[in-house]
Amino acid sequence: MSESHERTFVMVKPDAFQRGLVGEIVGRLEDRGLKLVAMKLLTPTQEQGEAHYAEHEDKGFYDDLVEFITSGPAVPMVVEGEDAISVVRDMIGATDPKEAAPGTIRGDYALDIGRNCVHAADSPESAEREIDIYFDEDEKTDYEADFEGWVYE
Repeated sequence: MSESHERTFVMVKPDAFQRGLVGEIVGRLEDRGLKLVAMKLLTPTQEQGEAHYAEHEDKGFYDDLVEFITSGPAVPMVVEGEDAISVVRDMIGATDPKEAAPGTIRGDYALDIGRNCVHAADSPESAEREIDIYFDEDEKTDYEADFEGWVYE
């Protein structure tokens, strides 16, 4: 694995799950050439929600974030690829969907910052922390995807 080959955390949030967008979002990640190494369907627990948004604990919107992320089914996943963190962040678009470019997930599927469809880690440290909130080590799969030679030189 090259130095720029990394894993990141992505979650289809409860709003996108309820709207039937899981397949579309996962499909976009796969179409781009990112490799799924872990994925599950769950309703985040209070503990997971609090840990997920721990960096915002002292902000006025923290309780709303936790309440929303724990409000229903979500799909956390781990994806892998060259510069996966920045690639995924670019794919999902600006946090506020009104500022997200058309063609991004949020730009195409969201209108409200509180219902912006998807979360993605913003740094290697966040990715590692968020992956550990939702996945045990044995839930992540290492494998060589047959398509990788057609995605990377």
